[in-house]
Amino acid sequence: MQFLKKWGWGIVLFAGIIPASIYFAFLYQPISKAELVELPPEQDTVQAYIPKKYFGIIVDSLQIEEGKIKRNQNLADILKPFNVPYEKIHQVAKQSKTVFDVRKFVSGKPYSMLYKGDSLKEATHFIYRPNAIDYVVIDFQDSVNMYQASKEIVLKETEMAGEINTSLYVDMLESGGHADLVNKLVDVFAWQVDFFGIQKGDNYKLIYEEQYVDEELVGIGEIKAAYFQHVGDSFYGFRFDQGSGGDYFNEKGQSLRREFLKAPLSFTRISSRYTGRRYHPVQKRYKAHLGTDYAAPRGTPIRAVADGKIIAAKYHRFNGNFVKIQHNGNIATQYLHMSKIARGIKYGGKVKRGQTIGFVGSTGLANGPHLCYRFWKNGVQVDALKVELPPSEPILETHMATFDSIRLVWQQRLDQIYLQPEVDSVVYASVTSQF
Repeated sequence: MQFLKKWGWGIVLFAGIIPASIYFAFLYQPISKAELVELPPEQDTVQAYIPKKYFGIIVDSLQIEEGKIKRNQNLADILKPFNVPYEKIHQVAKQSKTVFDVRKFVSGKPYSMLYKGDSLKEATHFIYRPNAIDYVVIDFQDSVNMYQASKEIVLKETEMAGEINTSLYVDMLESGGHADLVNKLVDVFAWQVDFFGIQKGDNYKLIYEEQYVDEELVGIGEIKAAYFQHVGDSFYGFRFDQGSGGDYFNEKGQSLRREFLKAPLSFTRISSRYTGRRYHPVQKRYKAHLGTDYAAPRGTPIRAVADGKIIAAKYHRFNGNFVKIQHNGNIATQYLHMSKIARGIKYGGKVKRGQTIGFVGSTGLANGPHLCYRFWKNGVQVDALKVELPPSEPILETHMATFDSIRLVWQQRLDQIYLQPEVDSVVYASVTSQF
């Protein structure tokens, strides 16, 4: 007992320390490189397979040959080197009657052939592109399938401003504008501004859309808002849709348009006005000239100034090729000296405002290409440039609050545009569906 009392607790403590030391020494001894366990490397991220497409068609296993329609070349001529059976060409001819008439291919327009094989080519698709936006596809795989489609159009909103030094047309084009944009601006303010009397110093500001396909400018969209100062008078125009299509209105919500176009030609010059006494260049004598002459290049399209019914479309030895349109109970218009009358324009037919009814020429009693435009009211010829016509429908009361809120934004933007800014395009983002 004395021994345990003297040594017992030390022996017990020593006996516990030795096993613990051995355990921890084993636990924390260094591990050799050979004993290290190598974890598998992290696997690479698998990228999703993205097929290559051409006009919406997967072409990973196909070859592409591009060309342009040659003069007098037909579809059979193009398809022959690609071994398309005559049965399928016949099916294309049948489908084209309801989809796209292949007889209307235009020389110079691009096309593409998609095919398999090298020495022996086997066509899978034919693609015809009549313009930068639309295209026609003929799929020869299995049974023939023909369809039309369009490329995606990206709208970019652009601001432009300028001052007239030479003419509206010349100055806008020199500032980077497009001919279509000139005509659209003329149409916006056709009843407010005398575009045949533009003065040096007149100026304009525009907010409009440009249309892009594959980063290429392919057209001009709508003018969203415009300002024009003419001989000291200022005019605003704002595009707004009340549910029946977009139209242009001033700050008070009054329509800028009339039921009649101001002129039957998009943009030209007046060579002779309505007068009771004018020296006739062909007959060599003074006589009344009861119309307005517009000088323009031969072939310039002539537009109906309003909806109506054709009451004459023929040739007369004095008037040449001419068309006369009855618009309502007491108003008619007449268009003389056309080089030719447009296809489909015939007696008894109906026309819409802006529809092409013929082309500028010099038929009949005329010594140069021009249009003689005559305006009849209550059976009497009057001066078309002095006729007062009622305005189109204004902004309705139910839409006035919406119009005012949108108009204010556009007007502030127009007012902040300098006359000679750097033209800046931004991706179009509509803030409202009303424009």
